[in-house]
Amino acid sequence: MGSKKAKLVFVCRECGHSSVKWLGKCPQCNAWNSYAEEIDPEAIRPSRRSMLNTPSKPEALREIKANAANRLKTGIGELDRVLGGGLVAGSAVLFAGAPGIGKSTLTLQAANKVALLGNPVLYITGEESAEQIKLRATRLKCDAAELFVVAETNLDAIRNHLANIKPALAIVDSVQTLYDQELPSAPGSVGQVRECAAAIIMQAKASGTPVFLVGHVTKDGNVAGPRTLEHMVDTVLSFEGEKYQSYRLLRASKNRFGGTGELGVFEMRGDGLAEVENASRIFLDEYDHARPGCTVVPAAEGTRVLLVEVQALVTRSPMANPRRRFTGLDQNRAHMLLAVLERRAGLRLAEFEVYLNIVGGVQVEEPAADLAACFAVASSAREIKLPPSTVFIGEVGLSGEVRNVATLQQRLDESSKLGFTQAVIPRQRGNQLRTPRDMKLIQLADLREGLEKFFLVE
Repeated sequence: MGSKKAKLVFVCRECGHSSVKWLGKCPQCNAWNSYAEEIDPEAIRPSRRSMLNTPSKPEALREIKANAANRLKTGIGELDRVLGGGLVAGSAVLFAGAPGIGKSTLTLQAANKVALLGNPVLYITGEESAEQIKLRATRLKCDAAELFVVAETNLDAIRNHLANIKPALAIVDSVQTLYDQELPSAPGSVGQVRECAAAIIMQAKASGTPVFLVGHVTKDGNVAGPRTLEHMVDTVLSFEGEKYQSYRLLRASKNRFGGTGELGVFEMRGDGLAEVENASRIFLDEYDHARPGCTVVPAAEGTRVLLVEVQALVTRSPMANPRRRFTGLDQNRAHMLLAVLERRAGLRLAEFEVYLNIVGGVQVEEPAADLAACFAVASSAREIKLPPSTVFIGEVGLSGEVRNVATLQQRLDESSKLGFTQAVIPRQRGNQLRTPRDMKLIQLADLREGLEKFFLVE
């Protein structure tokens, strides 16, 4: 095939904007130092996308048939929950996470469960050999007859394997290792990742095969490669977890076929990742209400409610500028709550260091945790224990008012199931709220009012 002389272009890693010269700031997305040198693909070959596209004609929307219930179950309940009920035919899922977090383990377990149902599954590995995958599969007890493994990074060879096997599910581990031999740039570069991902996604949609694209992340936690990769796929899953803890959290930051608020919880064991159905008991396993500075908040994650512990430590600072450290909470919101406590509730914190932590490595950024954080700080500052078996639910405004939150009834019901007998909530104004059995509700309209009720301010 004849080709033009290759020329260099500079491509923004964030938005894909190209320029004939290097720019310090992208004029399209305003990102700094985001340009990388690439080979212009149009200068060496015709666009593969035009070859993959099949002619089609417009159809009336009411005549198009779509079966929303036709999803492929992975056999892993927590994964299916985050996906929105399973995999949609032809969908592309970008599965990202830090090195060693368990991406390959989870995808291999899902591939085995799908293959056990008699569906052919193709696992494409670009980072390990087939023997290494076999060793992992033995440890995970994955031995389905319809599970096929190939160690390959060449795009054309991978497309041929997909066309020959016609798998019910394809897994590419990882997309940053693929290369198109018609592009001279190195694997993992912006052009290679973009073109290889686009070719696999289009072939998957044409054949109806759902595909997992395992992706690397940068030190900032973003998906490595061009930002356009996240726009090309249908779903973006993030696998998170603390380095020194065995629990892993699965979230969807984008999902065209479901919600993005769902949370999947897994525990890393010697024989693989195990689902955690009752995550609240794990996060509260060592909760001790006899200590000051400890509260519990029912945090809503999609359709699931997780009860997590909020810990606070307030201590006098030897420095002129006391330190504030927050783990698991939004930094800006935590600073705002400390200002509200000092200005509206009369709690003097200017000379004290304040530390706030969500136990278990969970990120809780919703405003419903405001009340629990405020009570934890006040309890630690005054060294006063809070009542046992009590949960705190509510948003705190800048004037110190306690505001209502969504799914309050669901939070109360879940708290009652786990043995909590008292809940501090916003004052209900005409809302139809059912009090769970054996639970007492304390309704607050103002933060200072609540702190005075528990003797946390004078």
